[in-house]
Amino acid sequence: MVEPVVRIPDVKVALSTASVYPESTAAAFEIAARLGYDGVEVMVWTDPVSQDIDALRRLSDYHGIPILAVHAPCLLITQRVWSTDPWTKLQRARAAAEKLGASTVVVHPPFRWQRQYARDFVGGIQRMANETDVRFAVENMYPWRYRDREMLAYAPAWDVTQDDYRHFTIDLSHAATARTDALRMLDRMGDRLGHVHLADGKGSAKDEHLVPGRGDQPCAEVLERLARSGYGGHVVVEVNTRRAMSGAEREADLAEALAFARLHLASPVRVPGR
Repeated sequence: MVEPVVRIPDVKVALSTASVYPESTAAAFEIAARLGYDGVEVMVWTDPVSQDIDALRRLSDYHGIPILAVHAPCLLITQRVWSTDPWTKLQRARAAAEKLGASTVVVHPPFRWQRQYARDFVGGIQRMANETDVRFAVENMYPWRYRDREMLAYAPAWDVTQDDYRHFTIDLSHAATARTDALRMLDRMGDRLGHVHLADGKGSAKDEHLVPGRGDQPCAEVLERLARSGYGGHVVVEVNTRRAMSGAEREADLAEALAFARLHLASPVRVPGR
């Protein structure tokens, strides 16, 4: 007799330190440990602790929470973090990942006004990937919209599957903002998918980063597909909790996101003789 059983794949679920904003990077480690996350992704931004390798190592050791990924400083508010030169930022992100034992550096495609950087980006990322075991996973972005206007803010493209990168990050909130089909994007990424940012969205022009299950993205289907395919990367909860009225409400949202990920990563398989 062949009966279905539940198999839990060996996929680590991490918490992005961005998910606790406006709380600190240090608070993210504490919350991740308390809720039972497998690790953290460090968003390098204006918080000095996020930029300090020794401080991050102490937090990781103290809470027993490994750092699984480093998100390079690619946001508008981080243009002066770790240099104003974008390649220096990526070099420092790679060095941080190597020293902290993280497997992945998450990087956004350049802004269009970073013309020289954008021109060399695809080849430059390939060269950097050849110099390390750390994966540079380039993340899908979205067009910027205001009322009925649309601006292509990223180059070579917000849809990173149009270019030849070794590894991708898929962000489901960004897919919602782009109003693109996340499952088809997942198909285009194929076995080059190296990293997942788990969040939800409703197609707003604003990048929403909702708790998974609260928008219209196929979050459950994506996780179930990863479980069946033998995906070997990490799933990182990257949600917006800025509107939480209290620390308890923020932690409830993050606990719900973790439970959602664990539930849908549980893959039913059929085992003969059971």
